[in-house]
Order: sequence, then structure tokens, then C-alpha cells
Amino acid sequence: MSRLAEAPSYQPADSLYLWWLADPAAPRLVGTLTLVKSLRGISLRYAPAWLAQGFALSEDLPLRDIEFLPERDGIVGAVDDARPDRWGERVIRYLDKPPRLSLLEYLFFAGDERFGALGVSTSDRAYQPRWHGPLPSLGDVDELHELVRRVMNGEPVPADQKRLLAPGTLGGARPKALLEIDGRQWVLKFGEGDPFDAPLVEHASMTLAARAGIAVAATRAVPLAQGHAVAVQRFDRDGGRRLHALSAHVALRAAGEKEMGYPELALLLRRRGVVEGNLYLEQMRELFRRMVFNILIDNTDDHEKNHALLVDTAGHYRLAPAFDVLPAAQALGYQQMRVGLQANDSTLDNALSEARLFGLKRDQAVAEVRRVIAAVAGWQAHFAACGVGAGDIELLATAIDRPHLRGQRDGF
Repeated sequence: MSRLAEAPSYQPADSLYLWWLADPAAPRLVGTLTLVKSLRGISLRYAPAWLAQGFALSEDLPLRDIEFLPERDGIVGAVDDARPDRWGERVIRYLDKPPRLSLLEYLFFAGDERFGALGVSTSDRAYQPRWHGPLPSLGDVDELHELVRRVMNGEPVPADQKRLLAPGTLGGARPKALLEIDGRQWVLKFGEGDPFDAPLVEHASMTLAARAGIAVAATRAVPLAQGHAVAVQRFDRDGGRRLHALSAHVALRAAGEKEMGYPELALLLRRRGVVEGNLYLEQMRELFRRMVFNILIDNTDDHEKNHALLVDTAGHYRLAPAFDVLPAAQALGYQQMRVGLQANDSTLDNALSEARLFGLKRDQAVAEVRRVIAAVAGWQAHFAACGVGAGDIELLATAIDRPHLRGQRDGF
């Protein structure tokens, strides 16, 4: 535990400390996090050393010697992505049982392996996080699954097993755990309560997206006694280093955008993306493919927290690999993110309506749509080859191949 000084027994206080962990062996103090009780939120004030030799964590946190105040019930800027997701909050409430449950506690108890390169400590002199111990491995999957079942059912969890459930990842309410496979960190996601084998379907969907020219996080289907889990390789880790990352929700909000949409995210890539080799242009076009793919496989859970950007210290953005891509199978007919002139409507015409904002001329956008259609048209065979059962494919077909979507594919 050479780089970590485990925090002493936690006592509620109104301030904690934010650290920069790009090189975990050399943590750097970023500043002070304070519970603003009148707003029930968390503020940030940069430390003098960070003001002198640091960088703005997000556009709404410029290097200024002021206290950045939150919106009500919120956390300022990039720090918002350091909080646990809904499953992580549930784990903290059930296993850690903090003496107080403000946003400050959720930030702290998210632990050392939270999303991105930020850390939260009880000390401003040494990095002292909530540490859960070594990550479990593939051999612990059945035990992890049982622990998840216990948490979901409100059953006791043995004290010596609590360390296996680290709550600090980016995602949603789906049960998950962190584990190590071949020296790399992966997020292991379970499918409790889903109407189909969602983890296996996610693996199939992600690999299908790759066929459509989309950069995706690596996935592995992990067999369980019943059904599967899916392991998703973390894109915010690179060997021993941690990468600064922002959800699209935080990045768009920091940019002052009122609308959470694909076109807005494309324009943010144009403005803040990597210029060398015109990478930002290719990433804008890939974002267009992601939008079209989500429409055609009925992934209507494509909200702005299910998209992420990797950020370098110069403030340049790159699309993180796609994650949380799978059919919602709800046939809603609209996306969570704005698509085009017809707002969130799940149509290819709507996707094409603002193609220019993705750096695409009409004929180029049509070619991109056809590229995605060519991949999605073979979804049933691909899913079957990935092991998805016939019953699940039949269920998913009621959404993916319903006239609203199938007609758009066939008629394009």
C-alpha cells in the first residue's frame, strides 16, 4: 500500500480534499471540497500550488482563486464525475453506513478506484482515500454475484467480503463490481431483473458496433451459474496511469450548453478536439455513426452520462470508447439525447437533418448511415454467433425489427 495512506476512521466534516492521480505514485493536491449546506452541494477552491502549476479541470472551473459554488443538490464541474453512480450509492448506504449521507460522504466513500484521475482524501497533506483493498479477479465472479444478490435483497454481507464491492465507477443503477483481468481493470456488470440476458446482449451489441466503425470498450461475456455477466475494460486507465475523463453531461454543462444533444457534443469536439491529423473531424463523424447505431438498435438509454470524453492537460477532448451500448427494447421512438431538428425523434431523417454540425456533407452523411445499416442488418446472426438465445433474439426483434426501425433500414 505504498502510494496510499488509508484514511483514519471517518468522521463527518464539512471539507475534504481533491487530489490529482494521473500518476498514482505521485498524487498532487488540487484543492478543497466544501459542503455548502445552504445549497446541499459541494464547492471547490483550488490550492495555491495547483493554481500555479495545474490546469482547469473543466471549462466551468477556470484557474481562479475563488470558491466555485454548486447548483442546488449538485457538485461543481468535473468533480461531479468523481461521485459514485446509483449502484455505488446503494453499496455505500448498505455496506459502509456512513454516519452522515451528504454528497460529501458519497464522494469520499466512492473510494480510490473512482472514474477518471481525481481522488478524494481526508487530508490535504497526504492522499488518504477510502481504500477497499486489492481488486478481485475472475475467480471471484461467483462470489461477487452472490454479494450483489445479497445487497439487492437487503441480506447481511460478511465483513471480510465487503472489500470486494468497490462503488466508484461511472454508470447507472445496474449492479456492478470492479475486477482485475490480466493486469487490467474491468467493470463487471450483472443483469439482475432484466427481461433478457442483458450482459450477453451488451457484449453482442458492443461487438456489432465495432463492425459499424465505432470505437468501443473491450468486452468479455462471463458465464454465471445462470446467465452471464459482462466485463467492460476501463478506458480511463492506461497501464499504471489514470486518465482524466468527463461525462458528456459534465462537459456540455461546463460549456454552457442548455441542450444535451449529439449535435452539441459534435460542436464541442470541433471546438475542443485534437487538431493534429484532423482527429476531431473523424471523431465528429464517429459520433454521428454512434447516434445512428443507437437509433437503429433501439438503444434509447443513450443519455449524456453514457458518453464520455478523455481530456489531456492542455484541455483537448477525445471521444472515449463507446460503452453501455445495448437495446433498451422499449420501442420508445425517441432518444435521450437530441438528434436533430425534430428534437429526440428516433429517425434517420432527423439524424441527417443537422449532419453538417458533424462536419458531414449530405452525401457523406448518407454514406455513414449506409455503413451503419450494413452492420445492423445482420444483428440477429451476429447476436446468435455471440451466444444470445433464440428467445432473447425474438424478444429484441419486436423492438429492433419493428416497422418503425426496420422500414427505415430497408427503405434507405
